[in-house]
Amino acid sequence: MKKYALLCAVLALHAGAGFAKDWNEIRLASEGAYPPFNLIAADGSLQGFDIDIGNALCEEMKAKCTWVKQEWDGMIPALVSRKFDAIIASMSITDERKAKVDFTEKYYASPLALIAKKGSTLRPDLPSLAGKKVGVQRGTVSDNFATKYWDGKGMQIIRYAKQDEAYLDLRAGRLDAAFSDYLEAYGGFLTKPEGAGYDVAGERLFGKDADEKAVIGEGIGIAVRKRDKELTEKLNQALGAIRANGKYDAIQKKYFPMDIYGN
Repeated sequence: MKKYALLCAVLALHAGAGFAKDWNEIRLASEGAYPPFNLIAADGSLQGFDIDIGNALCEEMKAKCTWVKQEWDGMIPALVSRKFDAIIASMSITDERKAKVDFTEKYYASPLALIAKKGSTLRPDLPSLAGKKVGVQRGTVSDNFATKYWDGKGMQIIRYAKQDEAYLDLRAGRLDAAFSDYLEAYGGFLTKPEGAGYDVAGERLFGKDADEKAVIGEGIGIAVRKRDKELTEKLNQALGAIRANGKYDAIQKKYFPMDIYGN
C-alpha cells in the first residue's frame, strides 16, 4: 500500500510539472490600427511602439515570440479563450478589465484629449459639446469616458471600429471632434500631414477625481490571463530590465520627443 501511495505521489508530481509552462514560446497580440503604437506595415507585419516593446521584452526573457493580429473588440475574449498569451496593444489598466484579466505594471501612461480644428473653442465638457458630434473608437477608454459622462446629455457620440476612421470623418466634416488617447492622437494624427490644421481642444484629461481616474485607468499595461501569474511576473521583470538598461528609452525616442512613461 505504501509503495502504491508513493507511486501515486510521484506520478502526481510529474503530472503537475507537465502542466507548468516555461514560457520559452509566447504568442503576443496587437491590433495594428492604432499608430504609432501598433500598425500594419506594407509587408503585412505588425509594427509600432507596442511591437518594439514586446520584442524587447521577448529578447530580455530569451523567449521566442510570435505576433497575432486581433480586432480590438475581441481582444480580451480571444485572450481568455487562449488564442494568444498576452495583449500588447495600448490597453489601459482599468478596474473593469482587471475583473477579467491580470495586467503587468504600466509601460506608458497617457491622458485623454479632444481633437478638433485649430482655433476651435470646443472643450471636453458637456456645455461645450452641446449639439456636437464626437467620434471615439469603440471599446476604448475614451469611449467608456464619453459614454459615462456625456452620452444622452445633449451631444452625439459616434463609435468606430478603428481610431483612424474617426479621424477620416473628422477631416470630412462629419464630426465636430474626435476623442482619444492623447499620445495616439499626437503620434498617429496630429504630427502627420493629414493632421495639419487640427490640435488638442481644451485641456487634456487625467481624471479630476477618483471616479474619472477609475475610468481613465492606471496607465497602459500588458494583459495576461489570470491563471498565468508566472508570465505576468516574467513580463514585469523584463519591463524593469529594459527600463534600467536603456532599451525602453531608445524605443521611446524612436516615436516620441517626450517622456511617455510618466511618474
